[in-house]
Amino acid sequence: MSVCGEAVGAGSLPSELVVHIFSFLAAPDRLRASAACSHWRECLFSPALWPRLRLSLRVSPAERPRLEFLMRKCGWFVRELRVQFAADNYPTGGGGAAAGEGAAVAGDGEAPPPPLSPRWLDLLRTYLELVLCVLSSVRNNRNLQKLSLFGDISILQQHGTISNTYLGKVDPDGKKIKQIQQLFEEILGNSRQLKWLSCGLMLQIVTPTSLSSLSNPIANTMEHLSLLDNHIPGNTTLITAVELERFVNLRSLALDFCDFTAEMARVLADSNHVPLHRLSLLVHSVSIMHKSLDNMPKDENWQALTRNSTNLRVYIMAFDVKSDDMLRILKPSIPLERIHFDSYVTYVSGAVVDLISRQYDKFLTHFILMNDVIDMSAFPDLSDNRNEDPLVLLAWRCTRLSLLAVHGYTVWAHNLIAIARLRGSDLKVLEVTEESIEFDQGELADQDVDPVHNFIEQVSLGLGRPWHAVMDIELLSVFTEPTRHFYREMQSFSEGI
Repeated sequence: MSVCGEAVGAGSLPSELVVHIFSFLAAPDRLRASAACSHWRECLFSPALWPRLRLSLRVSPAERPRLEFLMRKCGWFVRELRVQFAADNYPTGGGGAAAGEGAAVAGDGEAPPPPLSPRWLDLLRTYLELVLCVLSSVRNNRNLQKLSLFGDISILQQHGTISNTYLGKVDPDGKKIKQIQQLFEEILGNSRQLKWLSCGLMLQIVTPTSLSSLSNPIANTMEHLSLLDNHIPGNTTLITAVELERFVNLRSLALDFCDFTAEMARVLADSNHVPLHRLSLLVHSVSIMHKSLDNMPKDENWQALTRNSTNLRVYIMAFDVKSDDMLRILKPSIPLERIHFDSYVTYVSGAVVDLISRQYDKFLTHFILMNDVIDMSAFPDLSDNRNEDPLVLLAWRCTRLSLLAVHGYTVWAHNLIAIARLRGSDLKVLEVTEESIEFDQGELADQDVDPVHNFIEQVSLGLGRPWHAVMDIELLSVFTEPTRHFYREMQSFSEGI
């Protein structure tokens, strides 16, 4: 200021220096600082300050102008883009259901789905517009390294029929859907540095031909690929074993289980492919209904895959899958680290839990068992007609178990105490809903001890920390938002290599 010989304020700092100062601030502080003057506001959107952009969007028309402004500023240079379309503002009633509720897809000879209310149709129309806004802003971004899109729009679907029944009402000629698909293919075709591509439950974005837009050099260097979409009609798959041969550098992969065939396992087991570290598989009752399990990997395929990928770990999410199907799916040689059951109509049998504890005792760290039953007075009892409770055996056999969450199944208080004592402080997360816990008559008959207080105290002592049952199931995101929970956990699971 003395050199200039006049009153010079902070607004005269060089842009490079302002950007450097901004780099030490959290995003909210940057926004507040940018209000100081027009010069600082111009510096706010320097590419150096926004290498990563993570958005959680409500499907609301009010989001569009803010989204358009942000994407116009950052879309052309951002290196990592993650977008989630949140479902927290979807109205209840008027049609629509959460993914996985187990009813049959409307088809020949079946009743059509109920009509959606105008409010639901408005949300679907807004969803398409927001997707177009995001994709159009990054279509020419050649610096993009990570692209992750998650559409919690699955809450709108009537078990897979939304693409056939409802889209015609908001996009009669299919122009928006075609434009979305074209933009997505343009992004893939224009990419020069893409290493991570993740698309989960994004309605009508990925098609069976989308990946062909990727050049061979990009496909050869891709490290993560996630294609999870149970909106695809019939037995259509988003990627084939032949297409997968180009992705020789994949470290992590996430697919619908019915799309992960024995031939794919052989491709990944080939010596030309780098070792696979993470494999996430979504097993959905709708997919099983349309696609056969006959092509799934046999145990010898898993053995070959683990020989080439010695550090491979598998994460399975099962939506309303029958126990008989799970017994077919769970091959002994799967290096299963995490499994998440979410049921609406069916429920997991004690035989499935027992099989998991025997086959995957060296790998299993996460076990989630959710059952969204209507009758809260009659939860299935996994230990029924068994000498030992399957969950206790799971805790005893699986010495690496660090997370156990249960709702909608009877968990006896003395068994939960045993689980806490067996795993102790190594069991970092133990979430069991209050309504799932039962006391036997002997515990309730003891007049000298408060059974509930004694139970909580014993579990806390076993874990080595204060513990309480989950009092409000609505606060348990793994129950209220199973698809979003799985996608979020899959992302961190895939990144934790």
